[in-house]
Amino acid sequence: MGYLGNDNDGVQETQIVIRNGREILLQAFNWESRKHDWWRNLEKKVPDMAKSGITSAWLPPPTNSFSPEGYLPQNLYSLNSSYGSESLLKALLIKMKQYNIRPMADIVINHRVGTTQGHGGKYNRYDWIPLSWDERAVTSCTGGLGNRSTGDNFNGVPNIDHTQDFVRKDLIGWLKWLRYTVGFQDFRFDFARGYSAKYVKEYIEGAKPIFSVGEYWDTCSYKGTYLEYNQDSHRQRIINWIDGTGQLSTAFDFTTKGILQEAVKGQLWRLRDAQGKPPGVIGWWPSRAVTFLDNHDTGSTQGHWPFPSNHVMEGYAYILTHPGIPSIFYDHFYDWGSDMHDQIVKLINVRKQQDIQSRSSIRILEARANLYAAIIGEKLCMKIGGDSWCPTGFEWKLAAYGHQYAVWHK
Repeated sequence: MGYLGNDNDGVQETQIVIRNGREILLQAFNWESRKHDWWRNLEKKVPDMAKSGITSAWLPPPTNSFSPEGYLPQNLYSLNSSYGSESLLKALLIKMKQYNIRPMADIVINHRVGTTQGHGGKYNRYDWIPLSWDERAVTSCTGGLGNRSTGDNFNGVPNIDHTQDFVRKDLIGWLKWLRYTVGFQDFRFDFARGYSAKYVKEYIEGAKPIFSVGEYWDTCSYKGTYLEYNQDSHRQRIINWIDGTGQLSTAFDFTTKGILQEAVKGQLWRLRDAQGKPPGVIGWWPSRAVTFLDNHDTGSTQGHWPFPSNHVMEGYAYILTHPGIPSIFYDHFYDWGSDMHDQIVKLINVRKQQDIQSRSSIRILEARANLYAAIIGEKLCMKIGGDSWCPTGFEWKLAAYGHQYAVWHK
């Protein structure tokens, strides 16, 4: 097992990538990917990902799971899944290393499906497989003999009790294995509402991923079906979670997603908060905010909370020019046609050429029903919406444009 020198090195490396703020993430799967020989499919796409400027690709859960999509794990040390065999996964990870794209593992440790019946006749024991825990590893709220959960319950399956020392020790061992033996470099923490953020801090310190992001997803503030203008309490909860990880993890900016997908429907005034800043997590803590339009839950065939499909490029024109860490969804990049792929790549290129990063400054110039315009880093200007607009001054040159969006640079 190759370690990164002394104990603090890995954590420093984590901080270097977050400090640098120049990541471009790709969610490299959707809800149906397991049906399509996935590890082999992705291996063919690696050269294009690299050419497009992707720095980290989030892969679906790699371990054995009760459900084929991977989110009901059982034997954490088995890397044969519906996405492909262990050897195909290893081949993919080697290819990604060659092309300098960091593989991100989907870390599903809020819950785990038992193998045998224990206390109360529930499947709350893990006999005959690695990490063969007994009922003490399962929270008392979900049928185990452990303590109460330190977060929200994921219903219908045993939830792991992270307060137990033996559980945390075993999980850190497993995370180190993923990191140093299997070769994942980044982590995405699934259902991060399910257990205290302080444990995420401990797991990051233990396994030292280069970059981490947490899925802290709860509901925005609505009045009936109407999204309220002020989402400060929503973004504050995400920020509290990031703080709880000792600032070692980033988090998906669900606040920006919720606001942006309403804003593009002729309500672009939503994109400036009462202080004149972006209204999502990127307005408060952009270096820790991963912006995105859709994922395997909100979009894909599940469609729990989808971004309006006819406004997707306006969405990318926003997140790829703005502060924060942008993440692109597989479907938009590879399934919705080469024209959309090329428009997204163009925006990534402009971001890189103008050296826009997670902490770049932003001045919002317009935010009204059908027009939003902003200057980012004082060297890039953009607009979205149906109203026509362009920046004043001869120094601005058109860099990219499409349906209801345009980007200029100096």
